[in-house]
Amino acid sequence: MDKPAFDRRDWIAGLEKGLRIIEAFNDINQRLTASTAARRTGITRTAARRYLHTLQHLGYLESDGQLFWLTPRVLRLGWSFLDSARITRAVQPHLQRISAAVGGAAYFAVLDEDDVIYVARDGATCLRNVGFVLGAPVSPNVSSAGIALLSCCSGKRVNRWLMKQRRFVPFTPYTVTTREGVRSLIEGARHKGYALLEQQLEPKLRGIAVPIHSHSGRTVGAISVSLAMESESPEHAVARALPRLREAEYSLLASL
Repeated sequence: MDKPAFDRRDWIAGLEKGLRIIEAFNDINQRLTASTAARRTGITRTAARRYLHTLQHLGYLESDGQLFWLTPRVLRLGWSFLDSARITRAVQPHLQRISAAVGGAAYFAVLDEDDVIYVARDGATCLRNVGFVLGAPVSPNVSSAGIALLSCCSGKRVNRWLMKQRRFVPFTPYTVTTREGVRSLIEGARHKGYALLEQQLEPKLRGIAVPIHSHSGRTVGAISVSLAMESESPEHAVARALPRLREAEYSLLASL
């Protein structure tokens, strides 16, 4: 799960800066001036202005002459991954079987830097107010898939991730909001080989997840299922869902 070594001779600084400009937009910063883009990316205002205009020319941004905002063309970048990634096609039949067998919604997620990204799903969601939207980043600590993925990381990377999280947002009264509490969730998943989370992101919602590995041992993602808690005990939910998740895990191990 840790990044491989990189030869700086292969580095293209312009590409990095252009992508940083795109990533500077979010729900709070939906429209940026050149000055704001420069501040958010750490590059000069002159350089930010050039990148903004270049991205506008390429169709990724629109502008009124002062403010810039993203266009739908940006979605092509994400869909290129979904269309080309072998793993998303391989997991879809398993997600369908899991969802049909245990109910709820089944997901496949990957770890991207400090966030979990959901790249495939099947089934009706149990979520009412929030959801795991394909391509949207989710904090790993409130996601069973995120905890399962972090449990496969080195202790050094887990420590680095925990230290970067200045504040864990309490989405529900049950959300674990301390570093040691989140570390305990990660270590528990590492010991058991699966993650079980309850009411971390949405009340009355339970998530169960297992990491997925390639035949070389590399962690490529996690499969999870979200279930309404209702009157079902954690033990019964695990007994129902975990064999299906394990079946997908072992089948994918042989094919990846």
